[in-house]
Amino acid sequence: MIISEDKKYVMNTYSRFPITLVQGNGIKVWDENGKEYLDFVAGIAVNALGHSHPAVVESVKSQVDKLIHISNLYWNSNQIQLAKMICEKSFGKSAFFCNSGAEANEAAIKLARKYGNTKYNGRRYKIITAKNSFHGRTYGALTATAQPKYHKNFEPLLEGFESVEYNDINSLKSAIDENTCAVMLEVIQGEGGINEAKDEYLQQVRKLCDENDLLLIFDEVQTGIGRTGKLFAYEHSGVVPDVMTLAKALGGGFPIGVLVVNEKADVFTPGDHGSTFGGNPLACAVGMAVMKNVAQESFLNTVKENGEFFKSQLLAMKEKHSIIDKVKGKGLMIGVKLDIEEGSDIVKKAMEKGLLINLLNHNVLRFVPPLIITKEEIAKGMNILEEVFVEMGY
Repeated sequence: MIISEDKKYVMNTYSRFPITLVQGNGIKVWDENGKEYLDFVAGIAVNALGHSHPAVVESVKSQVDKLIHISNLYWNSNQIQLAKMICEKSFGKSAFFCNSGAEANEAAIKLARKYGNTKYNGRRYKIITAKNSFHGRTYGALTATAQPKYHKNFEPLLEGFESVEYNDINSLKSAIDENTCAVMLEVIQGEGGINEAKDEYLQQVRKLCDENDLLLIFDEVQTGIGRTGKLFAYEHSGVVPDVMTLAKALGGGFPIGVLVVNEKADVFTPGDHGSTFGGNPLACAVGMAVMKNVAQESFLNTVKENGEFFKSQLLAMKEKHSIIDKVKGKGLMIGVKLDIEEGSDIVKKAMEKGLLINLLNHNVLRFVPPLIITKEEIAKGMNILEEVFVEMGY
């Protein structure tokens, strides 16, 4: 009934699995028939504290009774407090709030062009991104996303973007010219297949940006807020950007996006950009609850420790199952490159057995479970995956 009505009334933009989820708690979810699943997708790296976490639930209930939305015509103490928390925990001087990762990246694109055009008399507008990146599906973010499969049927895209090879400093260097204003990169490419930027590469990128007065933008929509075992993924390399975008995990399931900038990049003035819903009291209340939990050193250390355990489980499985080609990622953002062209049947079989995972680029299994996952829950999920491999003859 639900699926048939979806097909009738909801626009056909998603390829969905044939289950309807109705309840969640911790890392578990249940469908309408009461079947239980281990959720290793977490709303695509969104539910950092899992499902129905008391801190998130209480923040929503408490704020709903006070104030939900007022627009940005007025001061909003929750927004100010959350901006302060993010800036003090990062390199940020100030923050702009919106509702999603794509919106945060759109804001970053506008900011970069204002920086280049005002400082260099309208001559600097080009933004360099990396091939195999993903920055969102709105027009600016889509153009920045250097994957042709997302561009098909939506041309002409915006002008002023160029893509280069990831982890190749010479490719980047050759693309910089008198029109370039910014370089925009993911510290770990998420939708591109869990591809990590090398520390040395990021250091070289930072140097090139400094030498050419370019803004360095890190898209941390998927890596930010604890996912990699650090609050922000840039901390692993020590390379600090001028601009950072966040979303996903910050809201713990509630929509929120943030653009964070240093003093150099703090160029927006009233009228340059805005958002009706961005940074409303409810979203920011949830964001504060998530930050208070995830930003604790003990929490982040546990994410790192459990991520290492997760990878060790997969590497042990690799020794027994030749289908596993490579295990990659940091913290609880892990990819398994398969030695087959198409792995969708593995995902379906795992779901049948009560494990939710997803697939990137046809042959990379992505694991982005809630950050509260335990070693026992990881082991349980890996036992299911191994059953799948055995039953499918891998």
